[in-house]
Amino acid sequence: MSDRSADSTPLRFRRWEQRTEVPLFGASLLFLLGYAVRVLVPEDTEPWRDIALGLVGATWLVFAADYAVRLRLSGLGLRFVRVHWLDTVVLLLPLLRPLRLIRVYTAVQRRREQPRLSLYARVIAYAGATALLLGFSAALAVYDQEHQAPGASIRTFGDAAWWACETLTTVGYGDTVPVTAGGRVVASGLMACGLALLGAVTGSFSSWLVQVFTREDEKRPPERE
Repeated sequence: MSDRSADSTPLRFRRWEQRTEVPLFGASLLFLLGYAVRVLVPEDTEPWRDIALGLVGATWLVFAADYAVRLRLSGLGLRFVRVHWLDTVVLLLPLLRPLRLIRVYTAVQRRREQPRLSLYARVIAYAGATALLLGFSAALAVYDQEHQAPGASIRTFGDAAWWACETLTTVGYGDTVPVTAGGRVVASGLMACGLALLGAVTGSFSSWLVQVFTREDEKRPPERE
């Protein structure tokens, strides 16, 4: 009896994840929309800023409730914070929710018999979508921190978007740089994510090329002496 109850908790946890990942991804897009309106709309524009703030708060409460349910169903107690560290980080910094895209894809694929994309295509698609959402989130965050700071070079959202592209691709022209402490924290996180995503795409593409050339060599008839 005790073995069955022990096995039921992880099963309930997996079922909860499978059922909630896609709706939570939709909630994360609503969070991003609310945050974008809050940051980009002029301060004297009402009631849109208040509505956006309410949307941000409501979606964060959804994330917090989901975290509490996961913690309870996992059966790990406070060890859940360490074992599922990404969930904890994302709860504290919701703009990082694009990093959970791979779980959304996994939840969708569990409902099908087999993946529609190859491994390499999945890695590139995940990295591309994550880079797009993270870049947009970072541009919003750094614009929010920088556009009114003294001596800032990031004055418009266009400047922030250009800076995000430079940082994610590890180019770093240096024409736009954050000068505030908050902006530099965002920049540090985006640089780390950019290196990881670039490495994933480069490694996957290189492995795909090796596989293609190997197949071509195997198809080629042996040379006659």
